[in-house]
Amino acid sequence: MSTKRCFYEVLEITKTSTSVEIKKAYKKQVLQYHPDRNPGDEDATEKFKAAAEAYDILGDDEKRQRYDQYGHAGVQGARGQGGGFHDVGDIFEAFGDLFEGFGFGGGRSGGRRTRARGADLKTALQIDLPEAAKGVDKEIEIRRKKPCERCDGSGAEPGHTPETCDYCGGHGQVVQSQGFFRMQTTCPTCRGSGKVIRHKCNTCYGSGREEEVVTRTVNVPAGIDTGQHLCLRGEGEAGVQGSSAGDLYIEVHVKEHAIFHREGPHLLCEIPITYSQAALGASIEVPLIDGTHSLKIPAGTQPSEMFQLRGKGMPDPRGRAAGDLHVEIQVVVPKKLSEEHRELLNQLAVHEEAEVHPHQKNWFERLKEFVTGPESDES
Repeated sequence: MSTKRCFYEVLEITKTSTSVEIKKAYKKQVLQYHPDRNPGDEDATEKFKAAAEAYDILGDDEKRQRYDQYGHAGVQGARGQGGGFHDVGDIFEAFGDLFEGFGFGGGRSGGRRTRARGADLKTALQIDLPEAAKGVDKEIEIRRKKPCERCDGSGAEPGHTPETCDYCGGHGQVVQSQGFFRMQTTCPTCRGSGKVIRHKCNTCYGSGREEEVVTRTVNVPAGIDTGQHLCLRGEGEAGVQGSSAGDLYIEVHVKEHAIFHREGPHLLCEIPITYSQAALGASIEVPLIDGTHSLKIPAGTQPSEMFQLRGKGMPDPRGRAAGDLHVEIQVVVPKKLSEEHRELLNQLAVHEEAEVHPHQKNWFERLKEFVTGPESDES
């Protein structure tokens, strides 16, 4: 099993590099390993794809944050099975804008720039804490643009086809020369597609896309927390004139729980016990996300005392050890007493004053001196 290289290492940068430095490093790799400059060199092509995969992650703030936190496991599924780009055509579609001005083509068709990739979409998904603890499959409904059925995504009315752009000759780009300098820019007429539509589709009016509402199943991993994102590759907006679709990002929100309070991988809950249980000790059943756990309360346990149950918190989506459950003891004072209960407590109060708190009188004497001042020794 091969080990994927660190993306920072691929681009020859560090974790402190800025977004400008990341883009500059990627452009340097493009100039060095672009297929047009290395025809037939498979090693250069692989390095070209590796650099694009690294830039795809590090050039996006959200993806970079997940990568910094979880490593390659946090961005699994990027660009298809196992991550990466399948061929250089995918790279040209994703980062076509970056290739302008290099002096060589942005695609595999004689310098023609490939069509724009579809836009990414974002949505939110709310789950409860037990679902977050176990993992769950959820269905979501999204509204997006798909290829137009009437024109099959071409944008042209049936019976007609897009025509080659006269301005750029179908290349999608134009080259302007000023002395020794040559600058390649997107064609202003066809906007880089190399085609113009003179007879537009009556359904999509030339866009090649129409709206649809679809339902998709989202696999939510165990241990996910509020604010984390999931990604469904290729489930965003359809691309223009047959280009690849964008991605769908799902931001997860975990609802507050009635018993447990979550802090990262750890859970906190408050457990009420009686005065006699705190004084004498007891075994109590503590709730877990899934089931219960028997907890021994030692004699003399004080209010707000904490007990830690290791590994009884939330699972870690990265495969590390689960968090802990912290149990805070709350001693409950009854508001209503039966006559028998009251009599027993009265007896206990007499016993506590004589045996448990013999210093009580001295404490009140010190309080009196604090308020009124010490009594004079003069007789």
